[in-house]
Amino acid sequence: MNPDLCVRIDVSDGVATLTWDMPGRSQNVFNEASLTDFEAAVEQALGDESVTGIIVTSAKKDFIAGADLDAVRTMALSPKDAAKLDATVGELGRVLRRLETGGKPSVAAINGTAMGGGLELALACHHRIVSDHPKLKLGLPEVSLGLLPGAGGTQRLPRMIGVQPSAPLLMEGKRLSAQAMKGLGVVDAVVPSGELLDAARAWLATGPSAIKPWDNKRFKVPGGGMDATEAKQMLMVGTAMLMDKTYGNYPAPLAIMSCLAEGLRVGFDEGLAIEKRYFIKLLMDPRSGSMVNTLFINMQSVSKLAGRPEGVPRFKPTKIGVLGAGLMGAGIAYATAKSGIDVVLLDIDQARADKGKEYSVTRLAKSVKKGRRVQGQMDAILARITPTADYADLAGCELVVEAVFENREIKAKVTQATEAVVGADAIFGSNTSTLPITGLAEASSRPANFIGLHFFSPVERMPLVEIIVGAETSEATLAQSMDYVAAIGKTPIVCQDSRGFYTSRVFGTYVTEGVQMLTEGIKPALIENAGKQTGMPMPPLALADAVGLKLMYSVGVATKADLGDAAPDNPSQPVLQELVVNQGRHGKSNAMGFYDYEGRAKKLWGGLGTHWPVGGSQPGVDEVKRRLLYVQSLEAVRVFEEGLVATAAEVDVGAILGWGFAAWTGGPLSLIDQVGAVDFVAQCDALAEAHGERFRPTSGLREMAASGARFYTV
Repeated sequence: MNPDLCVRIDVSDGVATLTWDMPGRSQNVFNEASLTDFEAAVEQALGDESVTGIIVTSAKKDFIAGADLDAVRTMALSPKDAAKLDATVGELGRVLRRLETGGKPSVAAINGTAMGGGLELALACHHRIVSDHPKLKLGLPEVSLGLLPGAGGTQRLPRMIGVQPSAPLLMEGKRLSAQAMKGLGVVDAVVPSGELLDAARAWLATGPSAIKPWDNKRFKVPGGGMDATEAKQMLMVGTAMLMDKTYGNYPAPLAIMSCLAEGLRVGFDEGLAIEKRYFIKLLMDPRSGSMVNTLFINMQSVSKLAGRPEGVPRFKPTKIGVLGAGLMGAGIAYATAKSGIDVVLLDIDQARADKGKEYSVTRLAKSVKKGRRVQGQMDAILARITPTADYADLAGCELVVEAVFENREIKAKVTQATEAVVGADAIFGSNTSTLPITGLAEASSRPANFIGLHFFSPVERMPLVEIIVGAETSEATLAQSMDYVAAIGKTPIVCQDSRGFYTSRVFGTYVTEGVQMLTEGIKPALIENAGKQTGMPMPPLALADAVGLKLMYSVGVATKADLGDAAPDNPSQPVLQELVVNQGRHGKSNAMGFYDYEGRAKKLWGGLGTHWPVGGSQPGVDEVKRRLLYVQSLEAVRVFEEGLVATAAEVDVGAILGWGFAAWTGGPLSLIDQVGAVDFVAQCDALAEAHGERFRPTSGLREMAASGARFYTV
C-alpha cells in the first residue's frame, strides 16, 4: 500500500471501498493530489470487472471539508484569465460525473462533517448513508464566500429535492444535521457510526440501479422545476428581496438563481455547463476574490491563532473571574460558562451579581424552549457561574476580565482589589474600548500580566475580541489571553496600545463622516440610504443612535480632557453637544436621537433640518457611499502603517467581525485591492480636495500605487 496516496482503494467481495485519508492532514480536502488519486481510484473501480459497487468514505474524523486552503488562495488572488479558467475549472465536476455515469452503483458512507465539494461528491453518488454523530453537519457554504457550488451542486440538489427546499442550502449556505438532511431527502439513511460501512454494503447487496433519475429522459424536477408557479414566484420575489437586502453588492446569490433558472430548463449536462459559466464569472469578479480571501483564508488563519507568540505553553482555562455584572460582564460570563469554564461573576453587591447571572438564565431558557438544549445542559452551564460581591471568591482564578464603567478610578480600584486575592501568575484583562491599556496598567503591581480584552456587544453573538498589548504586557500574557479567547469560541485580533485601539478608532470614522455630511447640508435620508447601500449593517446616523449619543459625547469630552490641544479634530462633537446637552436626545436609549423612536418604528427627527439646514444641491448616492467606505479604509491603512495591527488579515477580519464592515469588500484593505491602489489614491485625492484632508492618501498608499503593489498577493 502506498502511504502517500490520498485515496486508497480496497476491493472485497465485489465492493470497491474508496477511503479518503490524506497523509499529514487532519482533514481531507480537494487539491490537485487528492483529486488525481480520487480519479485514479474511481477509474480502477469502474474498470475492474469484479467490482459491482463502490463505497466512498473517509478515515478521518470528518468526511471531506471542501477545497484546499492553498488552492483557494491561489484561485482568489491570482490574475484572472477567463480562457485559462475555462480550461482548468471543472475538474472535480468531471470526475464526479464519471463516477455518476460509470455504470456501477456508488454509496457515500459519510462518517463526519461534509462541506462544499465534500457534499457535492456525496450528491454525485447514487445513495448517501450518514453517521448519527450529533455534531455532524452537511452543507454547501460557498455562497457565504462569494462563490457557488461549482461541481454540480446547483444542478443535483434541486433535481433531487426540488427548487424551493434547495434554496436555503444554496442561497444561504445553511448547514444542517444528518437527520434534517434526511427529512429533506438529501440523505437516504442515518445509522450508528459503527454500522456505517455495513449499511453501505447492505444497500449495494440489493442490486440498486446505477442510473441517476436525471439521466432518464422522462425525468422531471420534483415540484415541477422552474415552470412551477411556486418556483416562478420564488425567483421573482426572491430576486426582489435579495436586491432590497443586499443592493446588488453580493454576486453569488444572483448567480445561483441564474443557475437554477437556466440550468433546470435544460438537460443535466447542459445545466452543468451553465453552472460552470457562472462559476467562472464569479471567479472573475474581484468581490468574490476578496470574500474568499478574507472570509475563508484569513478567517481560518486568524482563528487558528497564527500570530500567537511561540514557545509559550498552551493555556487551558478552568476558572475565570468577571468584574461587573452589567450587560458586558454578564455576556462574558455566559460565553465563558457555555464553553465549560467556571466563572466567578462579581459586582458591588449580591443583588447585582445575581441579576448578572439571570442574563444567562434567560438565554439558556430560550435555548431549551426552542429545543437547542435540554434542561440538564442548562443546569450544568448555570452551575459554573458563581455570582458574588466578595473579592475573596476570585481566589484560584487564572484570568480576571474587568468589565466595569469606563472610568480610570473605578478600574484602578478593582484592579488592586483583584490582585490582592488572585495568584501571582493570574492575568488581568480590561474590557475597555478606548482607554489606553498602558495607562490603566499603572494601577497594577504586575503590568506584565495586564492586557486589554475588548469584547463587543452582545457578547454571545459578536465573534471578535480585540486583544490590546500594553507597553509592559508579556508575550506569555498575550499568548494565554489568545488561548482563552479561542477557548470560548471567539476570534482574536491583536492590537498595540493606542487611544481607540483599532476597531473603535476606525469604526468612529464611519459615524463621524455621516454626521459631517449632515453639517454640510446633505439630506439625512440620502446619508442613511447611501449607508444602507454600502453594505454596512446600519446607516451612520441610526448606528450612532444605537451606540448611544450620550456615550459618544462623553468619550469626546474625555479625549479632549486627556489630550488637550493634541486631541484630534472631531467634527461630530458640536452636533453631539447640541443633541445631548441642549436637546436631551441621547439616542435609542431614551427613544430620541437622530431618529424618533416609537416601539420598533423610527423616523428621522424633524428638527434636524432646523439645526442643520439642507443645502440646495445634493451629491449623488455613489459619492456618499464612497465617502463612507473610503474614510474607513484610509483610517485602517493608517492603523496598519503605524504598526498597531501586525497583519492585513487581522485588519480585514477585525473590521468585518468587529463592526460589520461591508463583507462584500473583504475588509477595508481588501477594498483598496479591489479598486486598485492607483484608482483608490486618485479618488481619495479628489475627495480630499472637495471635503478635507482626512481623505488624503498616506505616503505608503502612494508608494503602492507607484509600484503596483497590493496588500494581498499569492
